[in-house]
Amino acid sequence: MPSDQWSNLFRRNDKKSSLAPVAAPTKPTREALPYGLKVLEEGNDPILDIVAVHGLNGHRENTWTAADDGGVKWLRDFLPSDIQNARILTWGYDANTHSTSRISSQHLYDHAKTLVSDLCLKRRVTETRTRPIIFVAHSLGGIVVKSALIHSDAARQGALEEHQSIKLSTYGIFFMGTPHQGGSGVQLGELMLKVASIFVKADDKILKHIEQDSEWLQQQLGQYGPISRDFVTKFAYETYPTPVALGKTTMVVPYASAIILGVADAEPIAIPGDHLNIVKFSSCKDGGYEKVSGHLKLLAQEAPGAVEARWAEQNQIREALSGIQKDFSVQFSLCGVSETENFVGRAKELIEIKTGFGDSLNGSHRKIVLLHGLGGIGKTQLAVTFMKQQRDTFSAVFWLNGRNEDMLKQSFADMAKRLDNQYPSSKLKAAAESKDSDQIIEAIKQWLSAKNNTQWLLVFDNVDNPQLPGIKDPQAYDIRSYFPEAHHGFILITTRYFRLKIGKVISVKKIQNIKECIEILARTSERQISDQDPHAVELAKKLDGLPLALATAGAYLCQVATSLVDYLCHYNKSWLKLQLTSPALTSYEDRAFYTTWNISFEHICSQNKYAGRLLQLWGYFDHQDLWYELLARGSNSSPLWFSTTIGDELSFNEAIRLLCDHALIESHGPVSGGYGMHSCVHDWIMHALNFEKDDSMAEIALKCVSSAVPDQTVPEFWALQRRLLPHANRCLESIHNGLLVDLKNKDHILYAFHGLGRLYFKQGKMKEAEEMYLRALTGKEKAWGAEHTSTLDTVNNLGLLYNDQGKMKEAEEMYLRALTGNEKAWGAEHTSTLDTVNNLAILYQCQGKMKEAEEMYLRALTGKEKAWGAEHTSTLDTVHNLGVLYSDQGKMKEAEEMYLRALTGKEKAWGPQQMQPLDTRYNMALLYKEKNQLQDAINQLELVVQGYTKVLGSDHWETVEALERLRSWKTG
Repeated sequence: MPSDQWSNLFRRNDKKSSLAPVAAPTKPTREALPYGLKVLEEGNDPILDIVAVHGLNGHRENTWTAADDGGVKWLRDFLPSDIQNARILTWGYDANTHSTSRISSQHLYDHAKTLVSDLCLKRRVTETRTRPIIFVAHSLGGIVVKSALIHSDAARQGALEEHQSIKLSTYGIFFMGTPHQGGSGVQLGELMLKVASIFVKADDKILKHIEQDSEWLQQQLGQYGPISRDFVTKFAYETYPTPVALGKTTMVVPYASAIILGVADAEPIAIPGDHLNIVKFSSCKDGGYEKVSGHLKLLAQEAPGAVEARWAEQNQIREALSGIQKDFSVQFSLCGVSETENFVGRAKELIEIKTGFGDSLNGSHRKIVLLHGLGGIGKTQLAVTFMKQQRDTFSAVFWLNGRNEDMLKQSFADMAKRLDNQYPSSKLKAAAESKDSDQIIEAIKQWLSAKNNTQWLLVFDNVDNPQLPGIKDPQAYDIRSYFPEAHHGFILITTRYFRLKIGKVISVKKIQNIKECIEILARTSERQISDQDPHAVELAKKLDGLPLALATAGAYLCQVATSLVDYLCHYNKSWLKLQLTSPALTSYEDRAFYTTWNISFEHICSQNKYAGRLLQLWGYFDHQDLWYELLARGSNSSPLWFSTTIGDELSFNEAIRLLCDHALIESHGPVSGGYGMHSCVHDWIMHALNFEKDDSMAEIALKCVSSAVPDQTVPEFWALQRRLLPHANRCLESIHNGLLVDLKNKDHILYAFHGLGRLYFKQGKMKEAEEMYLRALTGKEKAWGAEHTSTLDTVNNLGLLYNDQGKMKEAEEMYLRALTGNEKAWGAEHTSTLDTVNNLAILYQCQGKMKEAEEMYLRALTGKEKAWGAEHTSTLDTVHNLGVLYSDQGKMKEAEEMYLRALTGKEKAWGPQQMQPLDTRYNMALLYKEKNQLQDAINQLELVVQGYTKVLGSDHWETVEALERLRSWKTG
């Protein structure tokens, strides 16, 4: 890096003065400079070190002092009493911006290396090199600490190997007002200038240097992200503005800049004070001190055990490596590996990989870990990150491209060159010169099988076309044939193929933490995006934790001035064009977001073309929860490919398993029997795979969904209705996109419109229900006429809808039209006629026409008892409605009789834990409350709440409403 980086930020701005005669200079007195480490407190039997690092224009003691010249130093005067087993040190460096006595020529990274060097020396001299470290860093001192830990992590065997001990021993970091990022639209360079402006006039020259250096700093500190998960982090931020020039004040490092989004084990902490005074406490009772010391106490309690375990693990690794001959140690290299600098999260998966290899990472017995997951889910970058984090564990690491067999063989050829360049071998040289890939692979396998060569790691990436039983693809190959014969070493495999089961299988899922998703967007877009921004949250949810989609969005936003809102709009309306114009990602080889699943689709079609068609059909359903019985509903009179695929469950399972094998879908388990896919895969199917819309597929989806809509006689019908609703919404979207408009000779579509109307009505989606009913009505009137019985069914249901909406006039018109038509077509006592009579009674009751309502109810009841019997469920519905009418009329005795009859019959027909009897019981509770029989009312309502909770769930609005009413009754 340039030697003058950041030097301007830590250098005074000298000005020339006019020459004048001066007296002969006197010999200056030499005084100790406040640089390097100083022990403030040795501690009682200390077991950890607390190291304080000041910021710009700071001082190793005065920064932490409430008043200069002998004031209160909380690190010396308070903290030793609270953490008695800690050695407390403070470290100083020349960060002066306006001193006339000293000019620093060191830049920031040199300060960081000096900090590491000073700590190593102190800890070796005092024989405390493995002691836990907790850093406390103020302002830009936090950047020095981060840079020091990056340097420590990068230290390798040789002169700087001892420097690794600092990062290994660091347990926690307490950042206090450190400017980690710009935040709120402020670039990092501007933020650095704000910090500097407290101490020095901010002229254009300084701004220029700060802006240049901040670009380097942002890139360099990108290396901190991957190692940050190794520390417990506290982010303290100021809550008061800081006085600056001309009597003004400013929030120097506000909350958005003082924290790092997505860092594991991190916690933001508000400290009352401005930027300079959040590290100065004059009393141990100070609220800020109590917060800081409290958190430091917790860190001090946790640190010894955690750091001791780290050193024990490190010693095990060194012991394992000590037996490896030098001839088997190969310099670590990422040449040819597509890596990202924006890796975020995945701490759980990284631990799983390490656990899969064994905590001791001893390669005397071969260990294999396989990462399985959807394309774009981040398997490769997860493997790269693990490889980088654990590189000191292995004597040699080799990356092999397994996309196809030719690429894998080329990777082995490159591997042979690496080995021959570092350790010339006649056997490897002869194999390489022969250009015989089989000879090269055999020579490498022999090298890997050598007796003492047990700590190597092979990474086979993108093994997406493995040779397995039943796979006829001539391009498939057996990955196991490339393993060395000796049963030692470590092998890591990434694949999309679900049926490849070798070693410990880890399923890599989408990123669940929304903050980590936003962090990927922020890093790849090079924008300051807050996790509190609702548009950022909406976009992150839309991309649903898929790293490739998030990185693609970020890369696009990096190059244009488009807002998050506009990007989301483009994504929804112009998906394919947006993807085609998005920049390629260097970390994802030659594939893009919109093409990454094409290879999987081609593999699927080569093995079962109907499975490929089923995947395309999925674009006309919702992306989640598709199940066999739903599809089977539409198999009659359907295209040959569909009737063949859905003709029986075994044929369906054969096709669906192939889609699961390529990780494009996944099973939800045997309870639901459903399958789902990632929303981004669904977007790809809709916009890329189905670029040319298929009316026949939209028709199949509509037919399946509408045919599956249950009536109230089906057990748990409400649960099935909720399950169907997302698919109905997708069908409606197809209709709005211009599909399913040609209804000629397609009577089944009219029935399907009616069925979707019923579903929407039952789910309270009145606008959508009316749209579907009107589409059905218009089509039926045109196809069959206004008086056809099917037309009248839709007219009747429109009456129900308008009644629920309070449109009494429109509802009555619909009911009377349906009644007249049904009486003409079926007769006065037909059940369809009686249903409309019942509905008219409900309408009259709502209008307050009690006499007319009672006449209609009694007519409906008499007819239903005659047609179906006294205990038929439809008869009981009318009995229930009569109970409601009598209750409204104040006829409490008659109402109770009707409710008891309805309840008894419904429980006999359906059981007590179903919605129909529960609704009647609810009305009985209300009746008892009106009769001032409070305890009876509470008893009935308690049973209703229990039933609703079981049937609808505790968060359903009807359950919540019933529970609130029960509580109000109990409290009086």
